[in-house]
Order: sequence, then C-alpha cells, then structure tokens
Amino acid sequence: MYNTFVPQKNEKHSLSFSGGECNFLEDIMTRKEERELAFTLIFEKIFNDELTIEEISNNAVEARLIEENTFAFSLAQLTYEHIEEIDNIINENSVGWKVERLPKVSLALMRLAICEILYVPSIPSGVSINEAVELAKKFASQEDASFINGILGKYVRENVTE
Repeated sequence: MYNTFVPQKNEKHSLSFSGGECNFLEDIMTRKEERELAFTLIFEKIFNDELTIEEISNNAVEARLIEENTFAFSLAQLTYEHIEEIDNIINENSVGWKVERLPKVSLALMRLAICEILYVPSIPSGVSINEAVELAKKFASQEDASFINGILGKYVRENVTE
C-alpha cells in the first residue's frame, strides 16, 4: 500500500520514497496536518503494541478515519524503527520521569519530535520542537506543552548542532 522509506542505520536522512522526494518546506499547513497524522499513528501504537504501524494505518484508512499519507506513515514507521534510541533520549533528558510513567500524548509527541531531530535533517530542530509544543497545546495541556518544550530544548542544546 505504501512506498517504503528505509533509513540506513545511524545516519541522518531526508525522507525519500520510490515515488520521489518529499519537500519538507512545501505547503506548511499540509505538513502540519501530516505531522498530526503521524502523531496519531504513534499514539495509537502505544495502546496497540502488537500491531505494526502499517496495520494501524491500514485499519484506520479502511474505517475511513484517516486518509492514506506516505509522509505521515513513513515518519511514524521511522519513529518505531528507532524507538529504543528515542526512548533512551527521553529517559536521559526527563529527570524524575521514565517513559513508562509519562502521559501518553506527551510521550508520542516527544517520540515524533526526536525522530525528526535525529533522522530528518531538512526539518530544523526548532520547527520539530515548536510543532510538538503546538500539538501538545491542542491534544494535552499547557503544562504538557511546557514539559515537552523543556525536554526537547534540553536535548537539542546539549546534543544537536545545526
């Protein structure tokens, strides 16, 4: 159903598909919607660990809950391909909180943002953080948004050079 994005281990990537390249700065509103869809897939996976991202996505498309979207699917898939590394980063930067205890919306948003920061260099880290914060304001609370901003900001300040 989807063109598959296959990253090389421990390398940064632009998302490219057998059907062509994705331009991350084209049509910001559409990208925001795609990122929100990727968040939804990642969030759903937290509660359905036995299913793959593809199965979750296919089920939602079949039920007409979402539209098929290669970028969102690939970003969610990429997140779960690197979930251990991403969760280790969250654990290292969230003092007093472990992944298992975090609110699930916050966890899904941080996973998505860290995946973008690590593996999608065409998206500036600040954009990934801002989008995660905005989605937290929409789906969680201002306190969650501040927490996410703090964790992601700390990680970027200490580990990322752009």
